[in-house]
Amino acid sequence: MLKSAERPAEAKAAPAKKGERKDVARKDGRDGLKAALAPPKIIAAVDLGAAKVACFIMKPDGVRRGDRTLTTCGVGYVQSRGIRGGAIVNLDEASAAIAQAVERAENVAGVNVQGVTIATAGGQLTSSRVQGRVSIGARPIADNDLVRAIQNALSQIKLPGRRAVHILPIAWAVDGQGGVRDPRAMFGKWLGVELLVVSVAETVFNTLGACVERAHLQLEGVVAAPFVSAMAALEEDEMDLGSICIDMGGGSTSASVFRGGSLVHVETVPVGGQHVTQDIARGLSTSIAGAERIKTLHGSAIASANEDREMIEAPPRGDDPGAGPVVAPRSLLKGIIAPRVEETLELLRDRLKAAGAPVEPGAGIVLTGGASQLAGVREVAVRVFDRPVRLGRPRRVPHLADAASGPAFTACAGILHRAAFGPREAVSTKQLSSAKLQRAPLDPRANPVAKAAAWLRDNL
Repeated sequence: MLKSAERPAEAKAAPAKKGERKDVARKDGRDGLKAALAPPKIIAAVDLGAAKVACFIMKPDGVRRGDRTLTTCGVGYVQSRGIRGGAIVNLDEASAAIAQAVERAENVAGVNVQGVTIATAGGQLTSSRVQGRVSIGARPIADNDLVRAIQNALSQIKLPGRRAVHILPIAWAVDGQGGVRDPRAMFGKWLGVELLVVSVAETVFNTLGACVERAHLQLEGVVAAPFVSAMAALEEDEMDLGSICIDMGGGSTSASVFRGGSLVHVETVPVGGQHVTQDIARGLSTSIAGAERIKTLHGSAIASANEDREMIEAPPRGDDPGAGPVVAPRSLLKGIIAPRVEETLELLRDRLKAAGAPVEPGAGIVLTGGASQLAGVREVAVRVFDRPVRLGRPRRVPHLADAASGPAFTACAGILHRAAFGPREAVSTKQLSSAKLQRAPLDPRANPVAKAAAWLRDNL
């Protein structure tokens, strides 16, 4: 029991304790804000494709904001295993490929990676555009108003059985005036927003998470491969004036449409470079490995001189030592490749039209992905889309070796670009990774410091 002489001292000390609690609360808020705004120490990007699994690692000092260039400290890639048509078909083999690619990049970088961001074109990528509007009351627009507008838009969309991987503001509007990039501190009575929600199948998302966990890594987020490929391949003018980035992978061909500097549509078809290889293997009665080699050395989607007289050799199927090589004219190879490439691009074109993708009349096309390196693909794309077409490579990563600087590595480079320079995401990747869209990822009752920190981190 306390003595009576001790009680006054305790009473006098009470106000100091109350002040200390306020100081501690303010300090915790500042520390939480600093922690949320602090850039990640190491960024690891993994492109999980049907032909290869690649990993790029970047340290914080690898970002040069003056000229907006990047420097990777480690690159590793291996042949893909356990993945077919853009989907995981063998969890153990796919996780082993991820672990091997990351380990090779770690050995080059001399660092240990804890978590990775996965780029994928599988999971039946789809995109939806939604709009929201909230009342402001003729006062300066604040962060909380942006959150309310985003929530209002998200409340109008339901994606059962799907997981949102990107929630991107296309444009803001203040009192009906559209095209606003950042409405904060502006005055108005109404604030509107148009969002693009890119989603994948929930089962595919969970499978990717399990695959990464088996590789003893943490899943930092899942991103759409055509979107991040565009981040690495497109110039700023191309995004502003309008462009279509077509990512031609091994298991799928996907496209991201840009207008006014923002992503406005994502489309994908489950046909890629591996289907061309399989067609060659069937048409020439050769092995998959032999068909891939022939496609790389002699393949073309357009006619060339003397292709009827030029003969090619392919290894036979099986292990019969007495069987000779398969000999066929190069024109036969072109007759196998050209229809498949043209069919793939026509299918993508028709899906973009059917979805009502807002493609600008003068929008050009940029091809990325390993399958885009096949001779004649650019010429076929010009004929199918009737637009100017160029081949895209990772831009502003000047130090990359020749083996990792081609169109096949734009997705990994794009993840690093996105982490370093944007773009504006309405909801952070970590929030999307931990909660479904239907669970209201932006909760107004959540910690306001964390909410403001997430917005500032994603937009400044």
